[in-house]
Amino acid sequence: MAKPWATSGIDLHLEPTGGGVRRGLTDALREAVRTGRLAPGTRLPSSRALATDLGLARNTVADAYADLVAEGWLTARQGSGTRVSDRTVVPPAGAAGAAGAAGAAGAAGAVGAAPRPREPGRPTHNLAPGIPDLASFPRAEWLKAARRALATAPYQVLDYGDPRGRVELRTALAEYLSRARGVRADPDRILVCAGISHGLRLLGAVLRARGARTVAVESYGLDVHWKLLAAAGLRTVPLPFDERGTDPRELTDQDAVLLTPAHQFPMGGTLHRDRRSAVVEWARRTGGLVVEDDYDGEFRYDRQPVGALQGLDPDHVVHAGTASKSLAPGLRLGWLVLPPGLMEEVLAAKGDIDTCGALDQLTLAEFLTSGAYDRHVRAARLRYRRRRDALVAELARRAPRVHATGIAAGLHVVLRLPPGTEQPALRAAAWQGLAIHGLHRYQHPDAVVERRDALVVGYGTPPDHAWSGALEALCAVLPE
Repeated sequence: MAKPWATSGIDLHLEPTGGGVRRGLTDALREAVRTGRLAPGTRLPSSRALATDLGLARNTVADAYADLVAEGWLTARQGSGTRVSDRTVVPPAGAAGAAGAAGAAGAAGAVGAAPRPREPGRPTHNLAPGIPDLASFPRAEWLKAARRALATAPYQVLDYGDPRGRVELRTALAEYLSRARGVRADPDRILVCAGISHGLRLLGAVLRARGARTVAVESYGLDVHWKLLAAAGLRTVPLPFDERGTDPRELTDQDAVLLTPAHQFPMGGTLHRDRRSAVVEWARRTGGLVVEDDYDGEFRYDRQPVGALQGLDPDHVVHAGTASKSLAPGLRLGWLVLPPGLMEEVLAAKGDIDTCGALDQLTLAEFLTSGAYDRHVRAARLRYRRRRDALVAELARRAPRVHATGIAAGLHVVLRLPPGTEQPALRAAAWQGLAIHGLHRYQHPDAVVERRDALVVGYGTPPDHAWSGALEALCAVLPE
């Protein structure tokens, strides 16, 4: 039979000190509440359970609770138990410096004080690209899928898993990617990873282990990806860029190339079909590896869907996908569709362990096979298209000198500005509390490209109720 202390109530760590048992317990409870270790609203163990845990008489605990209720630290109601009262938390002494700094910052923003910059990362409106509308995450449908997945999952699911990922998810992804993106996928050649950055870290390690030295990249892209490759010991070499997208003619002795062919990030175009063929031909001729980042391939508005580059040559192209844009980045679920013979090397780089939670993988598998994923994507596509249309219409009315490009797909748009106006627009945006990025931020440091003044505007992030306000703030900082 289990010991009472092992099964009763919640765990509560207390170290009664001071004169007398009752006083020591009262002081320890008061200090835990005062410093925030017991958060407001926390339900405390019953007096019987806590007395058993601490080896005290029940009356001692009951009296300590009564003292703290009288002092206002706790509340006690019939049927609701004893809970921590709502009150201001005093930080412990070790945090005094941080608290003092925070207090000084707050004072600087008081009426009559000099204005201070807004807190980093806490803008009034966030139009940075790369994040979907998190408020529209399909919670109810996801919960249903999680319940169905958990109800039918064998208990072995909770053991250490296949380092490639759950077979249920790999099978569901193979069907979906083949149907929706034109990927030639087999479940045995799919590896589940914690997002595209994780997948790129694994591929970088594999390339370096093979003796690779350089990876060709696009002139515009994400510096985090270039840094991941650099951390693997690889040098990134930017390729030329023009109105037809990335130009592969300078692909020569590089060992691999990283592209966003379906929707170039951040410029927004689609890689021309002749250049798609040229990239594949280079890989076949040289044995080079093509890494295709298909980060938001589901979202297109004014054009037919562009199939995955991997469909042209599964033996030389790695297809990298993610649920970060279609669902939420916090899920940390991505996938690599690997060419034959590459799986063992990637698993070795991964450490032969599964890095994603089995229950989340099963939930996504259920979400895909039940059709809930398709329904969510279609609804999101309509919502984002309406936002894009409102943005384009408002620009035409209030900022006719600003030209929106790359608007046929995705969750962001590039706003071409008059020469010399990018930096003033960014400064005005910071003053307005508007998070927005300039195009220069995404230019590879070694790229030789024509200077373009532009803003990269993500219209996916704001929730629906905040979109009009975000659009108003954007137009206020643009050159009229």
